[in-house]
Amino acid sequence: MQTKIASGEIAKDKTPGAAAVGPRNLLEVRDLSVSFSGRAGEVLVVDGVSLSVRSGQTVALVGESGCGKSVTALSIMRLIPQPPGRVVSGRILFFDSTSSDKDCVVANGDAEVATDLLQLDAEAMRRIRGNRIAIVFQEPMSSLNPVFSAGDQVAEAIELHQGLSRRRAWEAAVAMLQKVGIPDPAERACDYPHQMSGGMRQRVMIAMALACQPSLLIADEPTTALDVTTQLGILNLLRGFQRESGMSVLLITHDLAVVAESADYVYVMYAGRIVEHAPVETLFANPSHPYTQALLRCVPTIHDDASSKRRLSVIPGNVPDPGDWPTGCRFHVRCSLTRDRAGTSRRATVAIGPDVALRRCVEAYDAEPSGLPHLQQIAPNHHVACWECESTQHINRVAAAAP
Repeated sequence: MQTKIASGEIAKDKTPGAAAVGPRNLLEVRDLSVSFSGRAGEVLVVDGVSLSVRSGQTVALVGESGCGKSVTALSIMRLIPQPPGRVVSGRILFFDSTSSDKDCVVANGDAEVATDLLQLDAEAMRRIRGNRIAIVFQEPMSSLNPVFSAGDQVAEAIELHQGLSRRRAWEAAVAMLQKVGIPDPAERACDYPHQMSGGMRQRVMIAMALACQPSLLIADEPTTALDVTTQLGILNLLRGFQRESGMSVLLITHDLAVVAESADYVYVMYAGRIVEHAPVETLFANPSHPYTQALLRCVPTIHDDASSKRRLSVIPGNVPDPGDWPTGCRFHVRCSLTRDRAGTSRRATVAIGPDVALRRCVEAYDAEPSGLPHLQQIAPNHHVACWECESTQHINRVAAAAP
């Protein structure tokens, strides 16, 4: 899928629901931390994540494998196995008027009615999961039950949440399979997952997720391992349902081309933390965190050809293991700013020291005892967690004030 992302030009078909975003959020994740226990003890894998999804909006959560994206999604759905997993802290607020399990919370300065998903008992959560909040997993072959037919698996959700008879639920399942573009749906409803192609299995997963018309769909890598033509078909299918129902979508992916085509707002995640978030046009036009910039440099563009002989950029190293996160900024060991700018005269203008880049990324500071840079607003609705971003702004101010 070719997308004009290198120049910051984003071309995508916004749905009416996304364009008419209201002042209220549908989902708010507040300071979520999740840990897993192992031989080395308890390890934090999601560390203080906060994000929100507005009604009718598509929000993308991007980052490399191992950054905590899927764990965040599973936490929202309350599907973290306990043990070994555990939600250490945080709140997950679901502002859905159709939900019967509600609490009064303060949001955006006003008292609003919401459901804290983390406080629900198992039965109450089952009434929401697959009904008001649904999820499409990234690998349908391992997510679909191999001993049940496609129709049975779609009908099960309809029968459970809508209270229809077995026969009527089957008829609704066949209609749903037809709606997601599966040919001969009455016949294919009797097929088992192994009898279908990857694209067909993904459409069955989407049919299961959308059968009860959820308010929020979590799409966890919905186009992984699919060819580009099938990817486009799946994305168009999701956009069509969103246009029709006005549902919100939390899109989890590492594919920036998919983000550029589909998202309205983007959160960039690295090593368990949100490092940057902004509207999609802003993020692609002005990526400010070194990690976001590095991700964009790794994307081949339509301007590249054999004659340019430009090597495709890579990010050195790997995402650190949650049990061995570096001190200070967790990206500093892979960051080009830390390696390339430390000790230069330009750095000395900050008046902290000759190794300002390295010291600011690694050492602890009075403003943030953990040494982790906190999210700060650098432009309207654009937040970045980077010591260097702050330093660069300071340098620019110093240069502008110089005679």
